[in-house]
Amino acid sequence: MLLDLCYTVSMDTDQNIWRVWARFLHQWGVKEWVASFLEAAGPLAILGAQAVYVGQPFLTRSPDRSNLAALARLLEEPEQMQAFVNFLREPDS
Repeated sequence: MLLDLCYTVSMDTDQNIWRVWARFLHQWGVKEWVASFLEAAGPLAILGAQAVYVGQPFLTRSPDRSNLAALARLLEEPEQMQAFVNFLREPDS
């Protein structure tokens, strides 16, 4: 029960971060490119997740590493990565 609650809170936080990422990618005009890249990455994405985990101390000085943690979770879970790709491809995201 507690694990389900923690997972739900994590997913809500991740989806809020996804909105920020989608807005940023849209502003740069690379939203579709990133979605295609994530789909093509397939099993190699897990290596990207591990690189993010290892590189976290070097990638940000901020004590709030929630964006990097969300990126790592996204890359290590194929279902979550596909959900983000679908989110990016929604017309209003």
